[in-house]
Amino acid sequence: MVKSALSRTTIYILLSLGAVLMLLPFVWMISTSLKAPNEVMAMPPVWVPAEWKFENFTEAMRVAPFDRYFINSVIVTIVSTIGELITTILAAYAFSRIQFYGRDIVFAVLLGTMMVPSEVLLIPNFVTLSNLGWIDTYSALIIPWTASVFAIFLLRQYFLGIPKELSFAAKVDGCSEFKFLWYVMAPLAKPALITVALLKVINSWNAFLWPIIVTNSQELRTLPVGLSAFTTEAGIKYELLMAASSMVILPMLILFFIMQKYIVAGVARTGLKG
Repeated sequence: MVKSALSRTTIYILLSLGAVLMLLPFVWMISTSLKAPNEVMAMPPVWVPAEWKFENFTEAMRVAPFDRYFINSVIVTIVSTIGELITTILAAYAFSRIQFYGRDIVFAVLLGTMMVPSEVLLIPNFVTLSNLGWIDTYSALIIPWTASVFAIFLLRQYFLGIPKELSFAAKVDGCSEFKFLWYVMAPLAKPALITVALLKVINSWNAFLWPIIVTNSQELRTLPVGLSAFTTEAGIKYELLMAASSMVILPMLILFFIMQKYIVAGVARTGLKG
């Protein structure tokens, strides 16, 4: 009994230390966003500003057209998320329920592509989009990211955990594969679908490298790219950069805290059946 309590206490201490380490960058970001310029690089570090500079947030918004960047981020995030959900549902259902020649081989090859670093694909993808004439368009920002092997894998594992008897009963009632997918499988896989959608929203909202490569005009830049406006030849205005960064990540933090139970449920249920 004592050993069990000691073990539980040790786990709680380690988890608490991990939580503190994870929160420190966020605390420092918020603290810096409220500092005066002379406090940003002060040594020893200043955690609590002598005077809270809330005007840093309004000044940061004047450095670049963040209203345009916000609209672009919303458009790209929503459209790419919807696109990924559609392709993921169709592909996951095919790999979990439909028997066709070479199904497992194709799925294994898809999983193998996850081992290829994304940086390796940047130049081939850029050349492809350039040949299509999509550079500096919404198509370049959205279409390449409307499919995800990880999302397909995640949802396939969830579909495998749904009893096959439901499929047999639906076929007896004359239900087609398409209707069974959209009216039975998809609703039952709601936790996994929410997980896929949330992960996609977060990744799309925070994307930096790809948008800066395929866009040339300010009208198509997204919020993470807009943060580079605070880096100039004269140096980096850290207090303004941290203020803008706090506003950029705020929607994602709120979304995550509201929906985190669905992420946990969706990931946990994928392990029911391999």
